[in-house]
Amino acid sequence: MGGDSREIDNEVLARINTSVPHSARVWDYWLGGKDNYGPDREVGDEIVKVMPDLPVNARAERQFIGRVVRHLAGDAGIDQFLDVGTGIPTADNTHEVAQRVNPKARIVYVDNDPIVLVHARALLQSTPDGATAYIDADLRKPEPILEAAALTLDFSRPIALMLMGVLEFVPDAELAHAAVGALRDALPSGSYMAIAHSVHSPSMDDAAAKWNASEASPLTLRTPEQLKEFFAGMELLTPGLVSLPKWRPEPETSFQDRDVFQFGGVGRKP
Repeated sequence: MGGDSREIDNEVLARINTSVPHSARVWDYWLGGKDNYGPDREVGDEIVKVMPDLPVNARAERQFIGRVVRHLAGDAGIDQFLDVGTGIPTADNTHEVAQRVNPKARIVYVDNDPIVLVHARALLQSTPDGATAYIDADLRKPEPILEAAALTLDFSRPIALMLMGVLEFVPDAELAHAAVGALRDALPSGSYMAIAHSVHSPSMDDAAAKWNASEASPLTLRTPEQLKEFFAGMELLTPGLVSLPKWRPEPETSFQDRDVFQFGGVGRKP
């Protein structure tokens, strides 16, 4: 992010279209954030009418990210994270959780959303002993991601790949598997991959239809069986691919008593 920061901010702001809903901003709205606009709130409210619990999915995903990162940075000893599909910064971002466990952790964030880029400085507040970086890139084009990430991460040592709520926006199955496969194949032995993804249910199907009827980027839902295919060649950690609150819940984990149609899992590369 070289050059005059004001020129960069103006260039990035020019790429932001606030007249149509955007997934990161709708998610931000459901999380109670302030980085959203009228069209985001409008479609967010319409979706909640057909699935009132959808904001629960958003909050469950944030908690899932925290549990995954704490486990990987702690028990698994992982000190490098590649977080693709970062979204708008909020509380307990990947680097904050990881560096509380290990101040030397190194984190690379990746997103192609200009509004996330505007807030990228919040993602770059690393501990003195660790490092953070932000890459303006698209999951569907993994090669530039890997090239840029290698400037911060050591691909000869284990890395945790985080794909949280991003694969929904790659509807083409072949393209999604090719992108994930390229990133997964670049990870060395002992690495991990974590995925969170919306799954089919009658209410989720209705919510997805509402979303896809708007002018926003289309999304697709998948079954748990389809999600398992992304972990090809990896060993799924217990309890496998499950509703997010059921993945290694902690005493303070919310929503354990209800169905959350956002599933997640973590795989280890042998």
